[in-house]
Amino acid sequence: MLDREEPRGTGKHFIAPQSRAATPRPGTANGLEELATSLRLGQAEPGVVYLVGAGPGDPGLVTVRAARLVATADVVLHDLLVAQELLDLVRPEAELYDVGKVGDGRHVAQEDTNALLVRLAKEGRSVVRLKGGDPFVFGRGGEELAELLEAGVRAEVVAGVTSGTGALAAAGIPATHRLLASAVAFVTGHGHNDKPETGRDWASLAHFPGTLVFYMAVKALPTVARELMAHGRSADEPAAIVERGTSDEQRVTRTTLSELPRVARQAGVRAPALVVVGDVVGLGTALDWRALRPLDGRRVVVTRAGAAAAQLAGRLRSLGAIVAELPAIRTIPTGVELPALAGVDLVCVASPAAADALAAGLAAKGQDLRALHGAAVAAVGPGTADALLRYGIRADLVPARAVTEGLLEAIDAAGLTPQRVVVVQARGGRPLLADTLTARGASVTVADLHQTEPEPLTAEQLAELQAADAVLFASGSAAKAVAHALREHGADPAAALAQVRSVAIGPTTAQALHELGITPAAVADPHTPDGLVAATIALLS
Repeated sequence: MLDREEPRGTGKHFIAPQSRAATPRPGTANGLEELATSLRLGQAEPGVVYLVGAGPGDPGLVTVRAARLVATADVVLHDLLVAQELLDLVRPEAELYDVGKVGDGRHVAQEDTNALLVRLAKEGRSVVRLKGGDPFVFGRGGEELAELLEAGVRAEVVAGVTSGTGALAAAGIPATHRLLASAVAFVTGHGHNDKPETGRDWASLAHFPGTLVFYMAVKALPTVARELMAHGRSADEPAAIVERGTSDEQRVTRTTLSELPRVARQAGVRAPALVVVGDVVGLGTALDWRALRPLDGRRVVVTRAGAAAAQLAGRLRSLGAIVAELPAIRTIPTGVELPALAGVDLVCVASPAAADALAAGLAAKGQDLRALHGAAVAAVGPGTADALLRYGIRADLVPARAVTEGLLEAIDAAGLTPQRVVVVQARGGRPLLADTLTARGASVTVADLHQTEPEPLTAEQLAELQAADAVLFASGSAAKAVAHALREHGADPAAALAQVRSVAIGPTTAQALHELGITPAAVADPHTPDGLVAATIALLS
């Protein structure tokens, strides 16, 4: 059986679906569904195999058609380097197979993959064969398509962004340039039988009037440099190696053709990587647009979970950060029934998770947002208001400060004097709102429909946490959960995070950190996700 945890063998294998650790992110499917509908994109059809390009690594470079097929297929067979965010789109009930290949010989044999594609399609399943880059650019997509058509299986090819253009763009190296290169050649670093010396017209490549882009050429670098120079390419011609292009871990090493092997060896260059030879590389870092992003190369840990974490992580990545998502807490229902809402003046929702719990509570009673008729709805902050809006509930009151105190100020400013109030919040949450409104004469019911529990930390997550430039806390419960997880590893929270700058979303979260012996390096103002991002930029840029 093959999955992510087990080593691959060599040759033929019995191929079984992977164990499924990841689940789709909340909200992702709905947004994709709307986009697919607006673009008139159909879903994966039974009995059809789709050879789909996953792009060079950045999930943002995948086509909408590809994402739609992945999200609707019965079975997905993927390569090793496909972005996890794309695999997270796979339906929980769908089967997921890892049929990737790596350069040291551990792989699933191509004939086994071909046979599996044919069998699954003939069973009437919709099948996506998800391939890094573009299926028809050094991806053996042509071979797989020929096998499928010969077996009488319907197939479709969905083009993807190949790394020869995607990774170069991310590195600020134009494949062509009006003054420097009017042509580009894509060349595989492997020849016949995986030998770099064979199957190459080195004389033609050496005299090619433009940019040379070599795929899968890390091991072949000495041969590539030697043969190109021997056939007339200048030893001083600019050259570069782009490792893990378009990803958070992208690294660009620049040198000359003659120095390529030595510089690569000294830099510890590893696959996957592209090798670029040509005058366009000589533009240097002048076009390195990624370096201008305010958080470029900074390592940031996000301790939120679910859709909120995905949105925050996406914003940080767009600013150049290397983001590790570490969901510190998980939300579980308490089993408490949503109280009757008839005659309620005000419903206060304390967090995005509380918004989810409110919607679930209404559904459990066979109700929808009409049950809120006659009640004003207050959200503690814009993040909570956005979460409510996903369920068709528009908050009447959203305070400028995303804390309980801010909500009380907003209630006063609006001149509200509610008589019957329902507060939807996590079990064990702050009693300030309920206590204050009760003291003012209101009848307050606290609906603790959900509670949070700390998520355990893996050793890998612990290492990511301690290696980060900053860790972002969006709630006091997240801070406490991280501290609990650190203690489970035998680490003192204050000592473990002594070299990591902590950023709190607001004063309540900052107070929770202080109580743990951790002094926040910054506190967001305003107390919103946008404020959290702004505080991180101010701290790290």
